[in-house]
Amino acid sequence: MKAKDENRTFIDKLLDSDVAISILVVMLGFLVGTLLILLVGRNPADMFSSITESMFGVAKRNGDWNFRYVGETLAYSMPYILCGLAMGLPARVGLFNIGAEGQYIMGMTAAQTVALLVTPFPGLWFFCLIAAIIAGSLWGGIVGILKAKFNVSEVVATIMLNYIALYTSRLWGFTLPGATTYNTAPLPLESKLTKFLIPTSNFNTGIFFVLLMVAIYYFVLNKTKLGYSMRATGYNKYAAKCSGISTVRSVTASMLFAGAFAGLAGAIVLLGGAFPKGRIITGMDNYGFMGIAVSLVGNNTAIGNLLAGVLFGILKQSQSLMQSRNIPKEITYIIQGLIVVFISLRSGLEIVKQKRLTKKLREEALSK
Repeated sequence: MKAKDENRTFIDKLLDSDVAISILVVMLGFLVGTLLILLVGRNPADMFSSITESMFGVAKRNGDWNFRYVGETLAYSMPYILCGLAMGLPARVGLFNIGAEGQYIMGMTAAQTVALLVTPFPGLWFFCLIAAIIAGSLWGGIVGILKAKFNVSEVVATIMLNYIALYTSRLWGFTLPGATTYNTAPLPLESKLTKFLIPTSNFNTGIFFVLLMVAIYYFVLNKTKLGYSMRATGYNKYAAKCSGISTVRSVTASMLFAGAFAGLAGAIVLLGGAFPKGRIITGMDNYGFMGIAVSLVGNNTAIGNLLAGVLFGILKQSQSLMQSRNIPKEITYIIQGLIVVFISLRSGLEIVKQKRLTKKLREEALSK
């Protein structure tokens, strides 16, 4: 076995490693972004300094260190991580959940409903989060049942439910106290998440719930009977069914979990400090859609989603810094898009891998 590993080339090892491929496509995305900046006559160093400041902060003139940018990066990362999990878990079951945005919206709507209609008391924020988790889970569960019981395409169902969630939230928002065209009455202090570590930023205690969800994702998928059933269904649902595994249960459970993750993301964004009032949304925030990219880069794994979510949070925060240095913020969108395009070429790499394996086996056969 050891000799066999030694005979493998660097390219073979690279093609076999999902982690290496993810790192490679991220580097390619930044490389193309650098070339684009050069083409528009700007200095790529300004882009990388913006990204570095978003990761580590910046030194003040008096010698102190300003960590506000770091806090904002982490605040942006939290919904990305959760929406990445919302995409990743169904993907392990063989589903393509484009509905994280709708689940995110329903979670946000449920959280602000509890915040505004329940008499404020200490700990109200916790019940807002629970309401968001339940609402998002139920919204995702609709898709799971439709897919499992009636074989309705989850892609079509989730796309439609995204818009149903958007306009349902908007109509319901007009019935809440103090509703105007875009806002409701101010959210009570008891419903807000407490700022954490970096009070000058919107980074808040929601991070503990994000890390808890990452741990739950890993534990359920890798350490439980349900997780085994989900993975088996994802590999081959017909073989899983013949083995006595309930594919209906696996599909439905995956969408319930996915909705819970995305719903929690909606609550954390709402209650994290960026919005003093409740929201009557007029469009989508796109955290759910970006969760697709996060999940692809993170290879649908718990730690991968965590790291990919932070990466996309860094790119989001660095936009304002880039603009202040005359670099178009659209560069970050291009980098994100290129990362997704490159990661989607993984199937092409599989073809290369199979061709190399076939060639190697042919050479071994001829040498005998």
